[in-house]
Amino acid sequence: MQPKDFGFGEDEKLLRDSARKFLLDELPIDKLRTLVAADHVEAYESETQPISYDESMWQKIVELGWPMLAVPEDAGGAGMKMVAVAALAEEAGRAALPSPLIPTLVSTCVLREASSDAAKTALGRIVAGESASLATTNASGSWEPEDTDVAAEESGGQVTLDGVASFVQDARKAKFFVVSARTAEGVALYCVDADSPGVTILPDQIVDLTRDQARVTFDGVAVALDAEVTGPGQGADVLKRAIPAMLVIVAADICGAAEWQLQTTTEYAKVRTQFDHQLGFFQAVKHPIVNMMIDIDRARSLVYAAACDIDCDADNAEVTARMAKSAASDVAGFASNRSVQLHGGIGFTWECDVHIYFKRQKHNQALYGDGIYQREKIGELL
Repeated sequence: MQPKDFGFGEDEKLLRDSARKFLLDELPIDKLRTLVAADHVEAYESETQPISYDESMWQKIVELGWPMLAVPEDAGGAGMKMVAVAALAEEAGRAALPSPLIPTLVSTCVLREASSDAAKTALGRIVAGESASLATTNASGSWEPEDTDVAAEESGGQVTLDGVASFVQDARKAKFFVVSARTAEGVALYCVDADSPGVTILPDQIVDLTRDQARVTFDGVAVALDAEVTGPGQGADVLKRAIPAMLVIVAADICGAAEWQLQTTTEYAKVRTQFDHQLGFFQAVKHPIVNMMIDIDRARSLVYAAACDIDCDADNAEVTARMAKSAASDVAGFASNRSVQLHGGIGFTWECDVHIYFKRQKHNQALYGDGIYQREKIGELL
């Protein structure tokens, strides 16, 4: 039985409110624009897409303890509930925060499902402020555990990794990767430093300006056995257990960004006039705005229901998490479309900040599977 308000209590409220205030103070929209969208030529036509990243802000985030939020207490972390992690991810989405926070939280959720000394050591690195990212997706975009393109071979007391991990989020900001690799006994997980010999990061050109993405190649990368997060054949189970938390984090990010789109579009409809009336006077404008609000509230409710299931009812967590990501992915597309359209002639221009959120939403919409994919998975589970 779920607790009242999904278990969202005073501690979670304090975290949410303090995160919102911090991001409003440290990342106002004009600073975000300067960081990620100062020059469209640099953003999209340079040979290597720039990293839109304020390292000093990341250090402040580390000091606030956000990366360690999901780290269990026995590994030195805060050990807060998943509803708290969802609240933080929602605020990150509301601010379109360009940082490695989201992939670090996702990596944490994978590492905490493993019980090895290597996993605990990696969690300790996150507590100390190091960023992490998953390197588990293959070239066709599948992030199912068994579909990795990286192979591992053990010999001489160490493991050698060869292959390519694709669609690695914020790869150029990560200090280390959690890599899935095939072995003779099945999938295993390894922690690999981003600057290890044989690791090459090949940046992708992506539409989302608030993060980077890359292919990470492993060419004879030597990994000590004490960096083995799971034994051979155990990695797939660990990843599967982490799926609900991964989906909740991304879905919460979507809800936060969609809330910004809703509020910004509503304000524009109040100040822009046409035919001697505010835009919001017209049903063709007010009805889509109301539909945005309804869809966002539905997705947010599912996000916190799924987060609560992770905390209290793990057996049901994957179904509700996929429901949450399905609803959130759909609202990412709808809110983005409406926010651009209802800003009229300026909505699609570079000078209008709506495009920054539009692009983050389109990236999140597909990340770890869009609405159609999630509904197919729900059908299989049921």
